[in-house]
Parts: sequence; structure tokens; C-alpha cells
Amino acid sequence: MNKRTALVLSFLLIFFASTVEGQSKVLAFGAPATGGVSASRLMRIDSNINDWLKKKWTNGAVALIARNGKIVYDKAFGYNDAEQKVPLDKNGIFRIASQTKAITTVAALMLWEEGKFSMDDSVAKFIPGFSNQRVLSTYNDKDTTYTTVPVKRPMTILDLLTHTSGLGYPGIGTPQEIAIYSKNYVTGGVGVRTQNISDVMNRLGKLPLFFQPGEQWKYGLSSDVLGYLIQIWSGKSLEDFFAQRIFGPLGMKDTYFNVPQSKGSRLVNFFIGDNAGTITKAEAVFGGALNMSYPLQKTDYYSGDGGLSSTAYDYAIFLQMLCNEGEYNGVRLLAPGTVRMMTSNQIGDLFVNIGDRKDYKFGYGLSVLNDKGSRGNPSLPGTYAWGGVFSTTFWVDPKEHLLVVFYQQMWGPHMAETQKLFRTLVYQAIVE
Repeated sequence: MNKRTALVLSFLLIFFASTVEGQSKVLAFGAPATGGVSASRLMRIDSNINDWLKKKWTNGAVALIARNGKIVYDKAFGYNDAEQKVPLDKNGIFRIASQTKAITTVAALMLWEEGKFSMDDSVAKFIPGFSNQRVLSTYNDKDTTYTTVPVKRPMTILDLLTHTSGLGYPGIGTPQEIAIYSKNYVTGGVGVRTQNISDVMNRLGKLPLFFQPGEQWKYGLSSDVLGYLIQIWSGKSLEDFFAQRIFGPLGMKDTYFNVPQSKGSRLVNFFIGDNAGTITKAEAVFGGALNMSYPLQKTDYYSGDGGLSSTAYDYAIFLQMLCNEGEYNGVRLLAPGTVRMMTSNQIGDLFVNIGDRKDYKFGYGLSVLNDKGSRGNPSLPGTYAWGGVFSTTFWVDPKEHLLVVFYQQMWGPHMAETQKLFRTLVYQAIVE
């Protein structure tokens, strides 16, 4: 082989490699083998979900699996309306609730990269109501009175990103959190139409924290505050910022705070199941406090904690952007280093005390699996994940080049079990 031929071959190899790499940046449907996944082993997912349907563990589910940028599995099972025999559509729009947090986090980090704030800035610098905060010391259950002590240091933006702010959660928090927030008309933000978020955030800032900022990890209203700050930093509503800076550029065509009426028929129904195998469509939850048609009821209270609805495919695009270290289809939202920070343990030895995440740490808006947790989990260390209260979940395993979205819209005694079993079924199908 002469030098000229060798040079041409080298050029072609480089060109081919770069082309393949470029293609892997955008999700594309491919045969399971293109993602190193066994087609026959994927059928075990079908078999198990169909078995859950027969047992009345669920009314239906949508599952999407992508590996190496190839969507190797994308299916819907069950019914959206069993009485009318309306099947669940894989393009159905789901209430993703707390999966909103990861998107809010990306939006905040985009503005951080633009120099709008520093991580150690106090929240009070931007929201005056958070000045002179205090921490709950004693609480009287009988009359809901309490005493407080001063904060040792102000709550920072970093505290919001890592859920170490001291804020609690209305509705699903401790009895003290629920009582104090309810008495002061602070809600979880989802389905709110009669309050102004600026008023609520300033009111929230005057209420006691439940621990000293930075000293514990606790699931709370941190992302709602972060969402309001995004509006302050950007000069746009959170709805407009998401649409113009994230959803539009990435091609996420079905993700909304306010689902358009033209797409209203695609909003998936919500169900409640019991141990007897009865599955009932639920028009409202939380004792009737939340009407489940809320995505269709126009609101300007944009909850960065849990207000979005989306499809499995749309959310997979968002996750692929993170897999690509902040870039998708030629659009860069974040620098690779920022994605690394978002998906790294940012809370040290603090304990993540929620659900099945006890062997996880926390980055920015995401749980991150540690070495200990990976010993009894098919996911590798560094896997990041989260989910939503209405039974949606996702995870990304960077070392396996894997992203998974698993959506249900139901509460029942087997929801956690189906999610755990589904994780095993995904990994057993990976053969390369």
C-alpha cells in the first residue's frame, strides 16, 4: 500500500467514524441488535407486562428503551379505557409530575452558564421573602403552634438544586410540614389556578424551614422555588422559557404545562387499583383536591416541581440530550462539564430518604446510584434517575449507554413492584 492510498483510507475511516458518532447523537429507531440487545429476551418484557394486566396489577403501561442512540423497544400495553376497549397509545400524554424537576434543573443550569447567578448566591438575593429565615425548633400538634431558631447561614441556589434547602413538601411531607403549609395556603403547585406564584414564593420564604440549610437531604419544594427564580433570571414565564429554550430546540413537540385542547384526547386517563384486582378510573385524587384533568385547565402557575405532562418519546429526547453531554441534533443546551456536575453526587454522605432511593445519592435534580446501591441493582454506578407521583419513572445508565422511560398512570399496591421487575427485565435483554 502506497502512502497516498493509506492517507485516503485513513481519511475515509475518520469520516466514517465521525458520521456514525454524529448519527448516534439523535434518537433513531433500530433493530434490537443495533443496540446490543436481544430481540428474544425483550419479549420477556411483553410477557411480564401482559401477565401484570391479567393479574390487574396495572391497567396499562408504555415502555421505551434506547441504547447507543437506538430506540430498540417502544411499546404500549393495556387499555386507556377498559370499558370502551380503548387501547393505551404509546404516544399518549402522561402527567409526569416530579420528572419536571430534571427539566427545571437543566433550565436553571443554562442560566447559570450565562452568568445569571452563582451557586452560593442566597435565595433571598432574588426573592426578598426568603430574608431572615428561621428553622423549626418545637411544634405543638394540638394547636399547630411552633417555635423557631435562626438559620446558621442563608439558603443558597445550590441548596435548591440538591434538595438540601430545608424546605418541606405540602401533602406528602411530615404532619408538621402539611399542617404549616396548609395553614398558609402553600400547595405542591400542581393544578393551582387561583394563586399567584410570586405571592406564594414570598409567603413560603417567611415560613420555618425544617432543618438547617445544607445539613440534610429532604424532598421538598426546592424546584418550585427554582422554577420561579428561572422566571426572574430570564424575564420569561417558565412556560415560555421551557418552550423556547428547551422543547422547541430539542424537538419535544408534546411536553406542556398547559396541554392544548387539540391534543386533549391524548391525555391518558388515571386509575386507582386495589388488592382485590379492581381498577377504577379516577377523576380526582388527594381527597378530591386535585382534578386529574388539570393539564387541560389553563393555568399560569408554573410548577417547576411537578407541573409538566409529556410523552415517553419526548422525555427520551430530553434524556438523550443528557446522554450526549448536553447536546442533541446539533443543539447544545449545556456544556459537558455542567452535565457531569448535574449527574454526580453533590450531597456527600447525606442520606436520601425516599422510596427505593436509599442506596442513591443526589446530583442536581436527579438521584445518582452509588457503588453500594449497584451491588444489588443491575444498574451500574453513576446511573441517574427520578420519577413522578403518578407512576412514571426513568433512568439513564451512562456506562451502558442506556436510557429507559417506563410510564403508567395508576396508583395501586403493585406499582413499585412492577417498576422493580421492569428494571430487571431491561438489563437481562442486554447481551453486548
